[in-house]
Amino acid sequence: MASVTLNRINKVFGRDHIIKDVDLAIGDGEFVVFVGPSGCGKSTLLRLIAGLESISDGELAIGDTVVNDLPPRERGVGMVFQSYALYPHMTVYENMAFGLKLAKESQETIEERVMATARILQLEELLHRKPKALSGGQRQRVAMGRAMAREPRILLFDEPLSNLDASLRVQMRNEIARLHNRLGSTMIYVTHDQVEAMTLADKIVVLNGGRVEQVGSPHELYQRPLTRFVAGFIGSPTMNFLPATLVTGDADGCRVRTAGIGELALPQDASGRRADEALTLGVRPEHLRLAEASGDNAFEIVNVEYLGNEVYVYLEPRDGDTLLIHRSEAPSRWQEGQRVALVPDPEHLHLFDTAGHALPARPRRAAA
Repeated sequence: MASVTLNRINKVFGRDHIIKDVDLAIGDGEFVVFVGPSGCGKSTLLRLIAGLESISDGELAIGDTVVNDLPPRERGVGMVFQSYALYPHMTVYENMAFGLKLAKESQETIEERVMATARILQLEELLHRKPKALSGGQRQRVAMGRAMAREPRILLFDEPLSNLDASLRVQMRNEIARLHNRLGSTMIYVTHDQVEAMTLADKIVVLNGGRVEQVGSPHELYQRPLTRFVAGFIGSPTMNFLPATLVTGDADGCRVRTAGIGELALPQDASGRRADEALTLGVRPEHLRLAEASGDNAFEIVNVEYLGNEVYVYLEPRDGDTLLIHRSEAPSRWQEGQRVALVPDPEHLHLFDTAGHALPARPRRAAA
C-alpha cells in the first residue's frame, strides 16, 4: 500500500493541453474514483500515475518516491483495463501467473500468490478453465486477479465494468467494494458512471476539461457541490436548474426571485453582490414538492414515470429546453396534463453565479 501525491501535473499532446495543473493527495488505503464526462482527462490521469504516459510538467510521488522517470514495472502498480486482455490459450491459473513469471519469481512464490488471490476472488474452482469458458464477470475477476497476484502497492482500474450488463455491473461493484475492505489497498478507479463513483468511493475526484472541479466524499459532492457542473453531474436524476434574480442579500442570507415560483428566502451568502444580478437556482428532484395550481404561474406535467418504488414527474420548464423533475415515493397522485405549483425546500437549495460557482451557504439564525 502507498499514498499518491500529484503536484501541478500537466499533460500536453501536441497543441492539446489535456491535464491542467492537477493537485491531488490520495491517502494510503483510500478508494478514490476519478469521474467525469468523456474527454475530461480521467483515463489520461490514470495512465500518468501508471507510467503509461509521460508527464509534461509537475511532480508525481508514490509513497515517498518521486516516480516521474520510473517505468511502470518499477512503480509498484497493478492495472485492470476496460478490456479483459486475457490470453485465450492460457488457463485462468496461467493468466494470473504470467506477470509473476515475467518478473522471474520462484515457482513456490507463484503458486502461493496465485492460490491466495484465487481464494480472495473465489476463482479456485475455475483455475483450470480458459477464458472462453468464463462469464463476463468471471473474466473481469481474472483480470483483477492477474493484477493483484503481483502484490502491487496501488491497484488502478480503468472503467473495468463498462463492458458488462447492468445486473452484472451491480454484482461486480459489490465485489470490488468487498475486495477493498478485505485488502485495504490503495485503489484508484476511473469511470464515467457517477453511480459507480457514488457507491464505491471514499473520495471522488470530479474532472472537467482536464481540471479538478471538486474533491470530496460522495455525501459532500451531493449535498454541497461547489460548481454548477458538479451539481449537474453528481446525482441521478440530475439537479433541476432555474433562472433566478437576486432581490436583496448580505452575509446572513438573501432573497431571490424565480419565474413561476416567486420570491424565496435562502441562507446563501450574497454579500457584495448587486440587486438584479442573474443567478441560477438549483434544486434536487427529491427536494421539489408539487401542489395543485392553475393560471399562468402553474407548470404543466408532461410525463409521469413509474419505477416501482418511486415516481419521476416531468414538468414543462419556463426557460430553456430541459424538463424539470420531481421525485417522490410511489404511488403518486400526479398525472400527465395536470397543472401544478413548484414548492422547493429552502433548506436544500443551491445558488450559482454566472461563472457557475456556488454561493456559500450560511446557517439560518435560530428563531427568537
